[in-house]
Amino acid sequence: MDMAALIAVIGVAFFFTYTNGFHDSANAIATSVSTRALTPRAALAMAAVMNLAGAFLGSGVASTVSKGLIETPHGSKGMTILFGALVGAIVWNLITWYFGLPSSSSHALFGGLVGAALAGGTGVFWHGVVEKIILPMVISPIVGLVVGYLVMLAILWIFKRANPHRAKRGFRVAQTASAAAMALAHGLQDAQKTMGVVVMALVISGHQHGNGIPIWVKVSCAAMLSLGTYAGGWRIMRTLGRKIIELDPPQGFAAESTSAAIMYITSYVYKAPISTTHVITAAIMGVGATKRVRAVRWGVAKNIVLGWFITMPAAGLVAALVYWITDLAVG
Repeated sequence: MDMAALIAVIGVAFFFTYTNGFHDSANAIATSVSTRALTPRAALAMAAVMNLAGAFLGSGVASTVSKGLIETPHGSKGMTILFGALVGAIVWNLITWYFGLPSSSSHALFGGLVGAALAGGTGVFWHGVVEKIILPMVISPIVGLVVGYLVMLAILWIFKRANPHRAKRGFRVAQTASAAAMALAHGLQDAQKTMGVVVMALVISGHQHGNGIPIWVKVSCAAMLSLGTYAGGWRIMRTLGRKIIELDPPQGFAAESTSAAIMYITSYVYKAPISTTHVITAAIMGVGATKRVRAVRWGVAKNIVLGWFITMPAAGLVAALVYWITDLAVG
């Protein structure tokens, strides 16, 4: 196996992780910044550190990505498939970042893998795609919406006799913890997805047997995710923090706590790679609906949800085109 091809694929994987970091950093900190619980730079620094820590907390999601979605053919064909998948995901990340649309980097990667695999005539484990990707993609935002709504109702009931100004100050402090938990969960989920792809590249190239994750892969993916997070994702942060609903500290705390809890459960119990973007956006909608249904800007929400559904096929199409172009170039 050409070492240059392996280095190229791993390099592109690291760049994807970097774009994932600045694309999805808003997921962890947009609510805290919009409620002024944290300054943008402090929030990004905290999120970067917690992303780095979260990457070392498990490997179940990485295992799902590396062996549960597509076959891993050996040789140049397998490397071309991974290259196409990663480029497709990166292109979609950059497009949605430019337009400030909080789409899922995770589903861009999954769509890229499936699109490149189909273009290369490689088998796709459709049962795994449906069970581990499609169902969580549909169910997790619904759970986020409902649980976010219920958590916010509970907060309103518990603190109904509290001094509003004092309560908001308290929740602004509490948001530091909930934002940190969210960033930790983001590291747990998203760094592992790239780890799974790098492991696939090592197996395809014959440099590794089995699906264990070498320590250098963990450190590298975690570091690139953290660097990307610290670079910031201001366009998407504005969409999540302001355009869906004007959040106050109790609402921000409820949305972040709900999202973090869902992500920990799916990571450890189901080992399912879910979208941080989907969960936090749905939780924000649920939390906002407790004020009044019209408080949520449903037109913005509709555009975001439409973006969710086109992410996988759009990234898959780009990945397929990249596969064919690369295959012709190296063939």
